[in-house]
Amino acid sequence: MQDNWPELRGALTPGRELAELTWLRVGGPAKALFQPADRDDLVHFLKSYTGPVFTMGVGSNLIIRDGGLDAVVIRLGRGFNGFSAQGNRITCGPALLDAHAARKAADAGLDLTFLRTIPGAIGGAVAMNAGCYGTYMADVFVEATVVLRSGETVTLDKDALKFAYRQSALPEGAVIVEVVMEAPKGDPKELHARMDDQLAKRDATQPTKDRTAGSTFRNPAGFSSTGREDDTHELKAWKVIDDAGLRGHTLGGAQMSEKHPNFLINTGDATAADLEDLGELVRKKVFEHSGIELHWEVLRIGNRLPHEDA
Repeated sequence: MQDNWPELRGALTPGRELAELTWLRVGGPAKALFQPADRDDLVHFLKSYTGPVFTMGVGSNLIIRDGGLDAVVIRLGRGFNGFSAQGNRITCGPALLDAHAARKAADAGLDLTFLRTIPGAIGGAVAMNAGCYGTYMADVFVEATVVLRSGETVTLDKDALKFAYRQSALPEGAVIVEVVMEAPKGDPKELHARMDDQLAKRDATQPTKDRTAGSTFRNPAGFSSTGREDDTHELKAWKVIDDAGLRGHTLGGAQMSEKHPNFLINTGDATAADLEDLGELVRKKVFEHSGIELHWEVLRIGNRLPHEDA
């Protein structure tokens, strides 16, 4: 039976295929894709529609399963990617790419350089407490304005979000609509030079030209790479995967990168099941080899197709 969709000013597309919206280019359709025109449009939708929803960023850290989603996917666009800076304070829209936020902050003499090489957008960075080079979103976060599933708009501070390694306590179904951060000051030229160096290091060590979703598993050490000379690798996800002999391992169209074995790659014709099943195989083999249990960093959502569980 067709849903009675609320009247909206943004675009609502029933049955929208999602694969092309994700970095891995896999996955089935959503019940519908909703792209709100602005915050009021989003509030109206959440108050009016009672079914399940899922907020999707730019699709970087995500595997959507081949059977799709029995939910309306909310994707924030141009009306949610603002940036302003005053003093040490930065206010961002959740759809602003992490890399763009880092560059704009550097232009304003503020240091968000840790975000430059993190795939995704600011909303997702808050939700998963993204971090790199020893700095995390929790270190700069002040507050976020969110629309709850009920349509109520509230402001959440750092205590409310209970940040931990690669996670936060963002309420289920809540949609971030504005983020306030406080960053240390720095010289714009030096900040841009630092980011150029970070990009060069990333391109030398990660498969940036391939279809990936960023790091696949959390580091067992419980922290991200620091980038310092004294950084240790024994409890890094890539190291325990490599030690288990799984660098370059394949399943269907999925592969653990030869360049960086904590990156899942769609070599061209992978299904979501190929990618997820390879990840689960890696988890099993690593545990058998070292007793270390890897935890997914990539979010996996949706339904598998019946034959994929046969």
